[in-house]
Amino acid sequence: MKKNPTFLKKFISVLKNVVLMAVIVYAVTLFQQRNLLSTDKTPAPYFNLATLKDPTERMTIAQLQGKQTVVYFFAPWCSICRYSMPNLETAYQQGKLNAIAIALDYQSIAEIKQFTDSLDLTMPVLLGSKSTGQDYKISAYPTYYVIDEQLAITAHSMGYSTELGLRMRTLD
Repeated sequence: MKKNPTFLKKFISVLKNVVLMAVIVYAVTLFQQRNLLSTDKTPAPYFNLATLKDPTERMTIAQLQGKQTVVYFFAPWCSICRYSMPNLETAYQQGKLNAIAIALDYQSIAEIKQFTDSLDLTMPVLLGSKSTGQDYKISAYPTYYVIDEQLAITAHSMGYSTELGLRMRTLD
């Protein structure tokens, strides 16, 4: 059986391009995430925020102790958040992970309510502030952190994430 050298050359060329693209994507991701909080069991910054459901009700980070949680930061105008949040919501509804969403960079509570209602979100949504964003070093949306049972940061990511990607980051 003769081998086709043209096919082999094309295959190697395509493989090189795929590997190069993967390296570039990985490098860009690392660059984007360089300023996020460390994932080496750094204690998560404290928060005490009003809930969207009832702004007179508050949630603190202490309420997350004892369960691994994805803390998802979003802005209601963020188009990537609109596509990514349903993945988090699905995993949350199926009980595969605990999650909260923290709204930042918004004009009004009504704007957040409209955004979350359009996505049929059931996970808790908190009303973040500029200082919350600064404490968690949020520079782009969406950004999320995985916080373990002792409230330490074990993973982080920025940008779109699939349901599988979210669940994989929460594996111990």
